[in-house]
Amino acid sequence: MLQGAQTWVFNKHPVILSTGVVGGPFEKECRLSSDFDKFHDDLWMGQDSYEKAQRVLLEDAVQIALRKKALKEDAIQFFLAGDLINQITPTTFAARTNQIPYLGLFSACAISTQGLAIAAMIINSGGANYILTGAASHNTSAEKQFRYPTEYGGQKPPTAQWTATGAGVALVGDGNIINSPHPRVTSATIGKVVDMGLSDPFNMGGAMAPAAADTIQRHFFDLKIDPSYYDLIITGDLAEIGRNAVLELFKKKGLTINENTFHDCGLLLYTDEQEVYAGASGPGCSATVMYGHLLNQMKAGVFKRILVVATGALLSPLSFQQKETIPCIAHAVAIEYM
Repeated sequence: MLQGAQTWVFNKHPVILSTGVVGGPFEKECRLSSDFDKFHDDLWMGQDSYEKAQRVLLEDAVQIALRKKALKEDAIQFFLAGDLINQITPTTFAARTNQIPYLGLFSACAISTQGLAIAAMIINSGGANYILTGAASHNTSAEKQFRYPTEYGGQKPPTAQWTATGAGVALVGDGNIINSPHPRVTSATIGKVVDMGLSDPFNMGGAMAPAAADTIQRHFFDLKIDPSYYDLIITGDLAEIGRNAVLELFKKKGLTINENTFHDCGLLLYTDEQEVYAGASGPGCSATVMYGHLLNQMKAGVFKRILVVATGALLSPLSFQQKETIPCIAHAVAIEYM
């Protein structure tokens, strides 16, 4: 299953059987709103804190994914998920609700592909029949932890990004249990931590770009394939600054990628009229775009093969206060419709 130094190849082609995609009120107006299953009309979502509201997002996404396949929680072997907030507390409390055996994950905004890669590996090796994996984020809980509470009214530079309020969950199963065309996970490249010495928490895209470039280059090197193999290569939330930076890095590395087929979830999610600075971010960004829009596009025949490379900045309030630089990571997952 291991090919090259960092890539798993899944010969049994674990299948994405269903998904659940949930957003907040701002996402209801986004460019990809038709690809969501449910929206909440306010950021509180019936709770008394934003962190509890984030838990609700994930709980809803899990229930939607299960309902689409008429499955109950006790049919699922493992729940692999995570978030950004305080030892992934919202996700852990969602796992308390669904009572599925739980593996909590953290790689910041790269959680979506980290979870899908590990789920596919477990399914491919025969370790489970069904796994739920996903990620969530909430704009106001992230602002409170990593920057300033929104009530403070702090100003942001153009390089800043907008944390998406949303959750995306996938139900992954054994590829042999279904014969009809479905999105299937064919390979995954696990990234290394890359730190180029940037320390500005308002420039996540610039910090994460080198990690994205490193993982993408490694994916093609390990598999000995060309970037043209994929109809779409899409990063998680580099947004405008990071996308431009990674394209420059590709040129320096001698990696030829067609800019027309290289996109970013953080630039797709919101409309031009929504003021999100350089673009979207957060674990919920790539999770909602991947499990909503991208898979719908595959089912519609727009894409047959895509490479999703979610990116994460592994800073914390503690590391920032200790004047550390920002270590970053990117995990790549190949999905093919077959």
